[in-house]
Amino acid sequence: MAQGRIQDILKHPNTLTLYRMAAIPGIIVLLLFPNKYCTFLAALVFSAAAITDYLDGYLARKWNLESNIGKFMDPLADKLLVSCSLIMMTSLDWIPAWIVCIIVGRELAVTGLRGIISEHGQDVAASNLGKYKTGFQIAAIIPLLMHYQYFGINFHAIGMFFLWGALVLTVWSGADYFIHFWRLFKE
Repeated sequence: MAQGRIQDILKHPNTLTLYRMAAIPGIIVLLLFPNKYCTFLAALVFSAAAITDYLDGYLARKWNLESNIGKFMDPLADKLLVSCSLIMMTSLDWIPAWIVCIIVGRELAVTGLRGIISEHGQDVAASNLGKYKTGFQIAAIIPLLMHYQYFGINFHAIGMFFLWGALVLTVWSGADYFIHFWRLFKE
């Protein structure tokens, strides 16, 4: 009986969210040793964690397992994964700190805003702009984590291209949330 319950827990979409959070210390440790092998492994771990971001929501909807804890933990796990990865790369001087400050600041501000909106019984689902922003962030972080050239490909340059796109979408989607908030509570 206990084994069946453990298997049920491991198959639950929220478990994928926990896996994503558990990947964060692994990425941090790998980036403490910034060589071609460790950074490549960090990119793989980040990629696997990013895939769980899609899967947990998909499975929760498909299996009708959406929960309040999942709605809270999923975006938190995303923000922690992205923020920690960006901060570690800033500490390695691979990306500009000011870009990371804007991205992390937006994530914190919108998370707080979504909490206020939720308390008033309003919808806090991610907008399409927010989803595009997340896609660009993931597309930037994977090659930025790789950092070095592999097979003659400058992964850092590719990552920087997507990071600039992520920055634009970060500011745009953040402004969109605040405009939506203003209209919602102005009435």
